[in-house]
Amino acid sequence: MLINGFFPCDDVHTMTLLASQWQRQECAGTLCFIVSEAFSNTYPCPEGCRYMMGHMLWDTQTLQQMAQQAATPYIALALTTQRLMLGEHILKRMAYFAEGLDATMVYSDYRDQQTQEGKETCTPHPVTDYQTGSIRDDFDFGSFVLIHTETLKQWAEQADIYTYRYAAWYDLRLFLSRHTLPQHIREMLYTTQQTDNRTSGERQFDYVNPRNREVQVEMEQAATHHLAQIGALIDTTQYAEPDLSDASFKVEASVIIPVFNREKTIVDAIRSAAAQHTDFKFNIIVVDNHSTDATTAIIDSLQDELSQTDNAPTLLHLIPERPDLGIGGCWNHALLHPQCGRFAVQLDSDDLYSSPNTLQSIVNTFRKENAAIVIGSYGMYDFALNPLPPGLIDHRAWTPQNGPNNALRINGLGAPRAFFTPIARQILFPNTSYGEDYAMALACSRCYRIARIYDELYQCRRWTGNSDANLSQEKVNANNSYKDMLRTIEIHKRQAQNAKN
Repeated sequence: MLINGFFPCDDVHTMTLLASQWQRQECAGTLCFIVSEAFSNTYPCPEGCRYMMGHMLWDTQTLQQMAQQAATPYIALALTTQRLMLGEHILKRMAYFAEGLDATMVYSDYRDQQTQEGKETCTPHPVTDYQTGSIRDDFDFGSFVLIHTETLKQWAEQADIYTYRYAAWYDLRLFLSRHTLPQHIREMLYTTQQTDNRTSGERQFDYVNPRNREVQVEMEQAATHHLAQIGALIDTTQYAEPDLSDASFKVEASVIIPVFNREKTIVDAIRSAAAQHTDFKFNIIVVDNHSTDATTAIIDSLQDELSQTDNAPTLLHLIPERPDLGIGGCWNHALLHPQCGRFAVQLDSDDLYSSPNTLQSIVNTFRKENAAIVIGSYGMYDFALNPLPPGLIDHRAWTPQNGPNNALRINGLGAPRAFFTPIARQILFPNTSYGEDYAMALACSRCYRIARIYDELYQCRRWTGNSDANLSQEKVNANNSYKDMLRTIEIHKRQAQNAKN
């Protein structure tokens, strides 16, 4: 079986190497390089290959043109212009999996080649399995995939419904997943040149960069269309209304601070909470998860200090009996405590409130919007509180009309997060230390309104002690897979809810 190939290209040396590698593959059909007109006028096409004018793989017209030219049962598609080293028999191996699994798309693990300090290294880069909930637009398929041609052509025939400049590939792979889920081959079938050497902590905020706003609007449109097609779209005109008038709470709000071994930051966090100016009573609940440094003693000292200070909020220092709690478990411990207030408000032990008015602003918004969750905006700072790019993270992509649907596409909803305690007690956080807040927000947004505050309320400090500062590829994969699982569960729940209505 022959396989056509389509590779975007902007470098003549890379093109020559790819053509040579391609022609040594036993299943190799025609290789088409997707190039600009200026490139095609400057460099002759390698013998046995051809050019197609296009703009990478992000616009609809390019992918439709590719579908028209595809003439083999499957096509191979490069998702990058970076140099690829195709593994021996890669086409035959991918076709074997695609046919055996009746898959519309297959993708594989690969190797990263990097040059550091003049030395080349090659490291494994495993990717993750695709799930129903893998609808985030940054899902890592690697750089090389095999696609079922007939399904590609079906997408091209209906692609004029939306014409994208940036989201065509995203829309295509969502379309493919509605037929059969993309299948992951757990074999390293090729090597790619790695050029993004940033840490995981630096990359995680790319999607909220204001420079990417036009891209995000198109991605949201594609994701919303996909959710509608699979029966998982939330009708935001049908929210349940929480009863915020429950009289059983002794204080209006609680600032919740889970902490483990943060002797360098816990004082600043607690003082930031204690400095809040409000027209209501609030307390601070610190859940100390069996710290082994000086954190516990520091909290005790601050508790004594605040107890002797006029008009200071009460500081509760809780140490759970259980030794097996993650951040979510610590949140549950605070939520279920009888002293927890009507509204439970986040403050991470690394971070600070931006002003003494943060807590008042959050509670006012609960009342005004009759919401189950209020989420603010935060600025990025270093440990010395110098601003860091990309600056304010305000998630303005959120709209009341579509926010709960777009929430399934992105990796987070912002901070600080605050929850109406009775509803949070019904749902409870998963006992994890990653994605626990995202899980709670998704579950709430299925039925209740989430209100947003676009002013900076929170200072998020990035430093080497952050738990997500520099994660291994395996840990990044585990985190991504977990959030995809949360999305999978949520999609199924939304489909079931819609089926009843």
